[in-house]
Amino acid sequence: MSLTVLKSSYSLRALCRLQRIQGHMMSSQAGPEVLLEQVGNAGVITLNRPKALNALNLSMIRHIYPQLKKWETDNQTEIVIIKGAGGKAFCAGGDIRAVTEAGKVGDPLAQDFFHEEYILNNAIGTYKKPYIALIDGITMGGGVGLSVHGRFRVATEKTLFAMPETAIGLFPDVGGGYFLPRLQGKLGLFLALTGFRLKGRDVQRAGVASHFVESQKISALENELVNLKAPSAEALSRVLESYQKQSSLDAEKPFVLDQHIADIDRLFTSNSVEGILHNLKTDASSFAKKQAEILLKMSPMSLKITHKQLEKGASLSLQDVLVMEYRLSQACMRGCDFYEGVRAVLIDKDQSPKWNPSSIEEVSEQSVNDCFSSMGEKDLRF
Repeated sequence: MSLTVLKSSYSLRALCRLQRIQGHMMSSQAGPEVLLEQVGNAGVITLNRPKALNALNLSMIRHIYPQLKKWETDNQTEIVIIKGAGGKAFCAGGDIRAVTEAGKVGDPLAQDFFHEEYILNNAIGTYKKPYIALIDGITMGGGVGLSVHGRFRVATEKTLFAMPETAIGLFPDVGGGYFLPRLQGKLGLFLALTGFRLKGRDVQRAGVASHFVESQKISALENELVNLKAPSAEALSRVLESYQKQSSLDAEKPFVLDQHIADIDRLFTSNSVEGILHNLKTDASSFAKKQAEILLKMSPMSLKITHKQLEKGASLSLQDVLVMEYRLSQACMRGCDFYEGVRAVLIDKDQSPKWNPSSIEEVSEQSVNDCFSSMGEKDLRF
């Protein structure tokens, strides 16, 4: 093949990538990807990409953030409710494919997406009015960031929560470094490293959701919330608790990790990922063996970043965690595991990523520390 043909072939591929990125940026013109409505005393946000499981993209963030800030100072709006359309997902995550394509060609979307997403996460975490997330369905990654920092998070039997980022060469971001180490014992670290999925009532039992309400009651609950005459946090709590009391589904079932909580606290207590793997490999239980197998499939770099992220995040404010996570996000954009992980899990779906470095032992402390270094003028600022 001639050099001219090779050049034109490369140019065509680059052009296609840029067109896909531009399509992502302009997609809000094709239809309302997020609905913003005033209903009674409430500002209601509906994530409206059901075919994409309401995955969060930059245009959605750019619609939600200014409206949230407006409602915060608006006398007509006393509460904010956020929900997902379609019945399958609240929000299955961020639009990772678009970010991947952008990162490959140096498009600013790879910075802008994380930058603006984290500013939105902080706005939710510091919101002056009651913020209620109805997490009815799949809630992962970016969807966790839109819900977990709010005052009220209502799970249903359809809720599926996970932070599976170590499987794609990333880390549990959107403030994961803040809320995960604040769960009971070492549960947050376990969820962060393994990507373990929590379902239904277990999302509340773990402390991720504040309430559990059966899915069929969510519509009536929302109706009651928007029509409350004086929706103080106390009044909202009473309504949510009354709906929770009416929801007996799976109440008799024990927490899925009940019999393993003591094991998790013991096995995941270590100042290094190597130490955790040693604990798991030398433990005789089938649970420990399974977790060791899971961790050995994850990006070694991601595991080490995540361990340090949660260790540091345990004593930081949400804002400081998000500043740290923005640095980490850009380190991942500069690395190779993120692109390889997305290829293996989401694009080719061969589930066989070739990580670099390929083992925990090969990941130097210096390379991990570099990911946490200040970016100077490029650091996230609020």
